[in-house]
Amino acid sequence: MLRLRNKLLPLIHLKKLLKIDDGAASDPENGFIVVTQVGSQTFGIVVDGVFHTEEIVVKPMSTKLRHIDMFSGNTILGDGAVIMIIDPNGIAKALGASGSSAHDMGDENAGHHIGSGEQTTSLLVFRAGSSQPKAVPLGLVTRLEELPADKIEFSNGRYMVQYREQLMPLVAMEGVTIAAQGAQPILVFADDGRSMGLVVDEIIDIVEERLNIEVGGSSAGILGSAVIKGQATEVIDVGHFLPMAFADWFTRKEMKPSMHSQSVLLVDDSAFFRNMLAPVLKAAGYRVRTAPTAQEGLAALRSQSFDVVLTDIEMPDMNGFEFAEVIRSDHNLGAMPIIGLSALVSPAAIERGRQAGFHDYVAKFDRPGLIAALKEQTAGAAGASELNRAAA
Repeated sequence: MLRLRNKLLPLIHLKKLLKIDDGAASDPENGFIVVTQVGSQTFGIVVDGVFHTEEIVVKPMSTKLRHIDMFSGNTILGDGAVIMIIDPNGIAKALGASGSSAHDMGDENAGHHIGSGEQTTSLLVFRAGSSQPKAVPLGLVTRLEELPADKIEFSNGRYMVQYREQLMPLVAMEGVTIAAQGAQPILVFADDGRSMGLVVDEIIDIVEERLNIEVGGSSAGILGSAVIKGQATEVIDVGHFLPMAFADWFTRKEMKPSMHSQSVLLVDDSAFFRNMLAPVLKAAGYRVRTAPTAQEGLAALRSQSFDVVLTDIEMPDMNGFEFAEVIRSDHNLGAMPIIGLSALVSPAAIERGRQAGFHDYVAKFDRPGLIAALKEQTAGAAGASELNRAAA
């Protein structure tokens, strides 16, 4: 049995269950316990070690192995290794009646809380910047990680880490110093494809408590203080830290329908310019396809749907004005918004662009102006915009 947060949980050793222990005695002082809940059953699975978490595709078991309750399937890892997937339901079945429920060992006060129907909250308790404990509702935390310090990188004036094939910004609470060696505890908050790591000093425990903030917070990032496990504990305001990682954390959902789903065709004969501008457009939330010539741009337009076309003016064979005129003459593409890009923006060029059918005309070096023009055109603004804005 394991006493965990005032409850007794039955334990089962995975090696013994799978009959791979060779009769050797289990060392109770070492190893890890995976606390598992299946229906109303809560129990602990004793394992030798924990490596990492991984997104996998579950493959069904062979028909010859489906009678084995311990496994639910298998998967193939990136290195080609085949691993079996443990089925918690099978372990619960093997555990039997001893795991039917967890036995309360709470004190009278805990019993009073449950009996009175007061709402309790799962809280993650940690230390950050001081010896005073801090807490955050566990439901907000996606993962708890201890990252090797040598994996933390400094780029663009901030700390970040490569996490699950993405760059994850790290935000340190006041008074916290990011470790130079060893392991760094991090609370990961994720939503809608983005992740932020909150750097803390130490993860202490997960507790079930009635969250009652008795004293309001007086500093940024702190909601207030509550008594948790008999000790005054600061409850942090996660919403204060999320915009430190991504300034648009709370607004990008509203932006998504108008921007993130928009597709852009960028036509320019300069590979340098295509490679420079495409990341700018992607960072602004657009899907981008590039074409090195006007002819390839036309082929792309006739094979795929786009919301707007960005075209260079100075191109060989067919320049941007001619490209726009061909688009306008095609009855299937006639309404396509077109934005002209040029190193030189003169009144004569703007007028020529108006005649060719451009909706806007932007200087190549004016990236803020380009993003503004894209927002205007992809938002469905009626008619052509005032081209003189580009010249200004």
